Amino acid sequence: MLGRSHVARGMLLCLSGLFLSLDQEVPLALADDRPQWGERYTRNMISPETGLPESFDPKSGRNVLWSASLGNGAYGSPVIANGRVLVGANNAEPRDPRHQGDRAILLCLDEATGKLLWQLVVPRTGGDVYLDWPNVSMCSPPTVEGDRVYTLTNRFELVCLDLDGQADGNDGPYLDEGRHMAPPGEPPLEVTPIDADIIWLLDLPRDVGIYPHDGAHSSILLIGRYLYLNSCNGVDNTHVTIRRPDAPSLIAVDKETGRLVAKDGERIGPRIFHSTWSSPAYGEVEGEKRIFFCGGDGVVYAFLPLPDGHPPDEVRTLRRVWRFDPDPTAPKEDVHRYHQNRRESPSNIKSMPVFYKGRIYVTVGGDIWWGKNKAWLKCIDAKGSGDVTNTGLLWDVELEKHCCSTPSIWKGLVFVADCGGKLHCVDAETGERYWKHPVGREVWGSTLAADGKVFVGALDGKFSVFSAEREMRQLASIELDASMAATPVAANGVLYVTTLRTLYAVAERARGPTADAAGQAAGGS
Repeated sequence: MLGRSHVARGMLLCLSGLFLSLDQEVPLALADDRPQWGERYTRNMISPETGLPESFDPKSGRNVLWSASLGNGAYGSPVIANGRVLVGANNAEPRDPRHQGDRAILLCLDEATGKLLWQLVVPRTGGDVYLDWPNVSMCSPPTVEGDRVYTLTNRFELVCLDLDGQADGNDGPYLDEGRHMAPPGEPPLEVTPIDADIIWLLDLPRDVGIYPHDGAHSSILLIGRYLYLNSCNGVDNTHVTIRRPDAPSLIAVDKETGRLVAKDGERIGPRIFHSTWSSPAYGEVEGEKRIFFCGGDGVVYAFLPLPDGHPPDEVRTLRRVWRFDPDPTAPKEDVHRYHQNRRESPSNIKSMPVFYKGRIYVTVGGDIWWGKNKAWLKCIDAKGSGDVTNTGLLWDVELEKHCCSTPSIWKGLVFVADCGGKLHCVDAETGERYWKHPVGREVWGSTLAADGKVFVGALDGKFSVFSAEREMRQLASIELDASMAATPVAANGVLYVTTLRTLYAVAERARGPTADAAGQAAGGS
């Protein structure tokens, strides 16, 4: 277990069958791209990619197409869309000499070469570190649709970006990028071709009324015209006080304008044990479309999405139609009395719920820093209405210790890793555990199941590859340059592996340069 260092906390802030579109709408990106974290809608951590290598060697360059330096605090998972790779970094190695000191950064890289195209550079808020954790990357994996990028910055700003950056000019209505990338109290900077183009911006603390905690982490769910995301509302720096108990936990925003159009009305705030870090999923149950969301109170909720058409003039309340409490005997009131209690505490959920064949698969348990050690993988019937806590559980499996990982469900098998450093293989239908195997130290990212393999990285820098089968068979164990807290991602025949320091683009029989592609492009000699 890592100590309470800046790096340790920063790492956890970024945790981390094919599902056809429920609506006929603009595609998120090309068919083989990976334009959001996990499968579209369902959040299943799988990929249809084939031909992915079983191993690679950064030192010799074997199977390494390219690599890009991310500084020393990269905890977010990459997304790949329309020839671009978007991934978080910090400013430990400035790519633009105008930016010195601590910054959170979103890099946009060329998919073929890894060279830097543009970057979103965001200074820290300063002051209370629990409102913007120092020295960590931009943690939220973006969601891409067409030429628009939607993401949450380290300052808890929901932004819409132009995927082409400033290459096609500074599009509006937001035109204050120069001031946005300058530290507070300093004059605006000149906007250059290497800078991001912000289309619109919604400041969640100011405009939605949240009080965030630690670092911003949200993977935005895009359905039609609306963006659905967790608010990151949480405790303050005392870890026992919720400053904004009435703030929403789930919000909906118009993707065209950045205007808040809906929010939940569950008043989850007083029951939040730490923060609201789980991003929502989407599925259809008996003809009804539902948004599945895990609150900071450790409860799984289902809401109806907003109807298609023109956005409402006033902020609506999302209609809740279903709820399931995965840990019903845990404390529900005065929850912060159990702060630092490793034997008894509320549960929380840092992973995303996965919708698969009418079921919800989710990991839940005690908070990794402040709660009990117990954790489970739960399988829940997504049907029904109202409170289904007493009837909805189909099966559960106890995990080793805590869990931040979103499950991968591949051909009837569930793969999930935990903070005890174990990878579990479970039958998706019955919950029978086929095997568990050590993969190194704690796992804070998620598994990826693809091409008949399971890929997973651990905090000790060990990257493991297994056969996605009922019988345990390890294919490779690779020692990398730094800890891993991100999820492996596959797109267009390439496997992307992220450590705190480096993004590796891995492809079978590739023997590319091992130099820092992004650093070379930005440094410019």
